[in-house]
Amino acid sequence: MSGGNIVRQLLRGSPLSQSSVLRPLPSLILKDQDGYEFSGLQSMRGVLLLGAGVSGFLGFSTVAFAADEAEHGLEAPNYPWPHKGILSSYDHASIRRGHQVYTQVCASCHSMSLVSYRDLVGVAYTEEEVKAMAAEIEVVDGPNDEGEMFTRPGKLSDRFPQPYANEQAARFANGGAYPPDLSLITKARHNGQNYVFTLLTGYRDPPAGVTIREGLHYNPYFPGGAIAMPKMLNDGAVEYEDGTPATESQMGKDVITFLAWAAEPEMEERKLMGFKWIFVLSLALLQAAYYRRLKWSVLKSRKLVLDVVN
Repeated sequence: MSGGNIVRQLLRGSPLSQSSVLRPLPSLILKDQDGYEFSGLQSMRGVLLLGAGVSGFLGFSTVAFAADEAEHGLEAPNYPWPHKGILSSYDHASIRRGHQVYTQVCASCHSMSLVSYRDLVGVAYTEEEVKAMAAEIEVVDGPNDEGEMFTRPGKLSDRFPQPYANEQAARFANGGAYPPDLSLITKARHNGQNYVFTLLTGYRDPPAGVTIREGLHYNPYFPGGAIAMPKMLNDGAVEYEDGTPATESQMGKDVITFLAWAAEPEMEERKLMGFKWIFVLSLALLQAAYYRRLKWSVLKSRKLVLDVVN
């Protein structure tokens, strides 16, 4: 009795005979074209082993990917930065707003030791504005004629002030963590601008099962997920001079634009110089093509006749 008949009898409630229930299943014995017998169980075993191997590999890959995320942080998405185009330039109003965010939010912990006040002239401020800005700080200079150090107002040639006297003081004030210098931060980190933006705006509550020790904060984009820097960008944290709403994402975009300019202030000049060279070389290529056709077309199209009689 076939399996289908047995199922139909069960559905009708009819009793099954012992012979129908205990009838052995057909043997999975196959014969190849040469008459040799082999068992289909071997093929099934091979399929099962293959499936188990694939499942194990996928499970291992998932665990490895999760471990990599925990160790290196989530991959930052790519954002359409307006200055990333071939012929695009910086948004100088955004640079000015970003400098304001850095001064009021970031400068209390992070230094920018490679940037001078004079670098801001003509980029985000006028010379008079930068001079007034630099005069607000005091710089230790000297020695004087008596061999003593003295303090003076800042000037255009001075670098941005350091928040701490040395690395030990910085670590002591930040629970052992050392705030990095931001002069080249967008070039010193993988996927620089996107990473720093997502780091500043990516603070979350730790998920279930994740414990963050006291003094650290959960950020899935930071390697390890625990960062000493608290969330610094909050809506309304600064008041922009031009009246732009100071939302978290706006402040993040502006400060990243400022940091990108600080890391690569020659970008606009480099792009402009590259465009000029491409234009000049294109003219040179056209001139070379015309000269080749003018001078060599006569030689390449001439016909040589060999007079063997004379």
